[in-house]
Amino acid sequence: VQLVESGGGLVQPGGSLRLSCVASGFTFSSYDMGWYRQVPGKERELVASLRWRGDIAYYTDSVKGRFTISRDNAKNAVYLQMNSLKPEDTAIYYCNRPRVWQTLSVFDSWTQGTQVTVSS
Repeated sequence: VQLVESGGGLVQPGGSLRLSCVASGFTFSSYDMGWYRQVPGKERELVASLRWRGDIAYYTDSVKGRFTISRDNAKNAVYLQMNSLKPEDTAIYYCNRPRVWQTLSVFDSWTQGTQVTVSS
């Protein structure tokens, strides 16, 4: 299994970024997918997740109305559109396959992720 995140960077407060994750090594269209984030020294948190059909999404309260998770099963990709970014969104962002919906239980090892920094 391989998960490759991209799209992170430095953005000013109020700005936008779109993260991408391309997966391989499993039948992507059969699995729920999620975006997670972690600030060094703090616990990892689930940001958003999307059912394999793409019909049901979950968002943590702090990102509701600002972030949108989507997927393209033909490209084995999951995306996180992040708008109205705040300094508290600064973290390393990871994608993974949730083993249990709306929890931190995942199938795969964590990658190095993609850094998102929101700062003026």
